[in-house]
Amino acid sequence: MPIMNYNRCGKSGLLLPQISLGLWHNFGSVDNFENAEAIAKAAFDSGITHFDLANNYGPDPGSAESNFGRILKNNFQGNLRDEMVITTKAGYTMWSGPYGDWGSRKYLLSSLDQSLKRLQLDYVDIFYSHRPDPETPMEETMMALDYAVRSGKALYAGISNYNAEQTKVAVAILKQLGTPCLIHQAKYSMFERWVEDGLLDVLEEKGVGCIAFSPLAQGVLTDKYLKGIPENSRAFNPNGHLKAEEITEKKILKIQSLNAIAIERGQSLAQMAIAWLLKDKRITSVLIGASSVKQLHNNIAASSKLDFSSDELAVIEKILAG
Repeated sequence: MPIMNYNRCGKSGLLLPQISLGLWHNFGSVDNFENAEAIAKAAFDSGITHFDLANNYGPDPGSAESNFGRILKNNFQGNLRDEMVITTKAGYTMWSGPYGDWGSRKYLLSSLDQSLKRLQLDYVDIFYSHRPDPETPMEETMMALDYAVRSGKALYAGISNYNAEQTKVAVAILKQLGTPCLIHQAKYSMFERWVEDGLLDVLEEKGVGCIAFSPLAQGVLTDKYLKGIPENSRAFNPNGHLKAEEITEKKILKIQSLNAIAIERGQSLAQMAIAWLLKDKRITSVLIGASSVKQLHNNIAASSKLDFSSDELAVIEKILAG
C-alpha cells in the first residue's frame, strides 16, 4: 500500500489524510456488520485516520453511528481515540415533527447529543451544519456550532453544502464568535464541478479546508458502468440516490473515454477520478466510500499517482466538456 499523506486543513493546526472514509453507505442496520468492521479496521491500518458520519446515515437513520460506536468499542479503545478524527453532521431530516430537520439551535444541539450517545463518545472532532437553512437566521445556526465547540462536545466547526456567498457569511459569523470555520464538505467530482465557480476561491481566501464527497459520482466514475447499468449497481436499485436516467448514452461514452486515459496512466478510473481532485491543493481530503476491503484498498492506491501532465488534463477537460 502507498504511504498515506496528510494535508493541513486550511490554516488550522489539524492535518487530515488525503483520503478519508465516509460512512454514508455500507455501515447501516441493513448492512453486514462484520464487513463494515473489517473496512473500518483496514482503513485505519492503511493510514486513514478520518471517519465521516452524519446523524441520518444508515439506513435506518442513526444506525451508521450506532454501528461505528460498536466498532470503536470493539477495536479502538483507550488512546487510539486520540489518533482518529471522527465527524458528524445535522441538517437533513432525522426525526419527524418540527425539531428534527434544518438548522435551528434546538435541532443541531439535540441531534449532537443523540449522535454522541450512538457513537458512545464524549466528543466528535468536527460537527457540521449539514446544509444551510433558508428559514433560520445564519447567526442562530453558527451560534449552535460555536456552542458545540465551547461545550467540549466538538473540537471544530464545519459546514456542508453551502454556496460561495453563504460560506462567506457563515465564516464571518464564526470568526466573530471566536470559533473559526475549519472545513467545508462539498459534493465534487469530474461530473459535479459547482465548487469551481467561486467556492474554492472563498475557502482559499478565508483559510478554510475543503473535503470532497461523492468523488466517484456515486460509482459512475468507475469501471462499473462502462457497458451500461449492471444489476448490482446503485443506478439499478430503485431506492438508491443515483437514478438510472442519469446514466445516459452520452455519459457512458465519457466514462469510456476517461477510462482509456486511466488505463494509459496505469490506474483504474476510480483511482484517476480521486487523483484528479487531489491535484488541486485547495482540496484537503477526498471522502471515499467502500463496500469491501478490496475496494477500499483499490481507492487508496489512487494516492500513489497524483500528478497529471498538461496534455492529460487538456484531454480530460475536452471529454468532460463534450
